Amino acid sequence: MSAAGSYPPRNVKIRIAAPADEPRPLDRPAAREPSEVAAALATGPADDGSATGADPADGIDLAGLSIAGITRRRVGWVAAGLVSVWILVVFARQVGDATAAANRAVQLAADNAALAAEVQALQGEVDLIVRPEYVSIAARAHGLGAPHEIPFALSPAVAAPVDGAPGSASLRLGAEVDHQTPLESWLSLLFGPGR
Repeated sequence: MSAAGSYPPRNVKIRIAAPADEPRPLDRPAAREPSEVAAALATGPADDGSATGADPADGIDLAGLSIAGITRRRVGWVAAGLVSVWILVVFARQVGDATAAANRAVQLAADNAALAAEVQALQGEVDLIVRPEYVSIAARAHGLGAPHEIPFALSPAVAAPVDGAPGSASLRLGAEVDHQTPLESWLSLLFGPGR
């Protein structure tokens, strides 16, 4: 196979330009086709005494090519964007946790106020129960009174008194009694109560 018949020629070095946004160092070897590298390894040095780069480590240099438009700068922007999104998500979660904790603190403060009111009511009840007057009334309910007292109880067979009967609870002690004239009584009987 002659040098004139092979494509690309053996002595011609092919250079691929680096993208404009990424500088290419000058000390990198030029890119070569795989068939050129294999042919150079098989034939050895060129006839003119110049080295053709038979070193297999000098293979094809793709450092200057951007793969599917991916450059270091774009990778950096993508990484910075991902880090920013991650920080925003973490921050949003922290804000949500802080809001939930604040709501819980408000709820606990309301619960504490309700419990304090309940404790105060129970303390008032305890203060009432330990008074001697209450103890003596509760003792009489169980048949324990002073020695000269005669315990009694109403029979459960007795019917409850009707309203207005003497001794009934229809009129409370000290309640104001509404006195009506006979005319007002007849009018309320015929037309219903006026108030």
